[in-house]
Amino acid sequence: MSRRRRHISRKTTPDPVYESPLIGRMIGYILKRGKYSTASRLVYNAIKRANEGGSGGDPLAVVQKAVENVKPRLEVKSRRVGGATYQVPVETTPERQLSLALRWIVELANNRKGMAFEKALSQEIRDAAAGQGNAIKKRDETHRMAQANRAFAHLRW
Repeated sequence: MSRRRRHISRKTTPDPVYESPLIGRMIGYILKRGKYSTASRLVYNAIKRANEGGSGGDPLAVVQKAVENVKPRLEVKSRRVGGATYQVPVETTPERQLSLALRWIVELANNRKGMAFEKALSQEIRDAAAGQGNAIKKRDETHRMAQANRAFAHLRW
């Protein structure tokens, strides 16, 4: 039996502008070396820019739709059974779905070359909200892996 204490997850603090925990988490994923003001400026400008191409409605709704579209429902986890390692498909918890979606959006915006991060992030958000782009491809790839390995679903723990 483990002697370690159970991890108590902290509540995410909402951002000061939209008062949304979702945006607060996104800023946290972009944050480098404690430069909160720089990270928040990048996120706010990207959200504003992503919303310009749309209907001009609620900018927060665009981000929420993008994150909802990118959330993976299934993923694979490695499980060792008798000397062989199997990729076992498991359902993703809501908390992990949100973490992965935000991480993928930020990571893939960072990987876009030839443009400023702010512009790349806004483009990634816009693409994800429209159901296309690199983040959606990554989600589909994760689902495909889970689908391909569903024969090992009985090894779930």
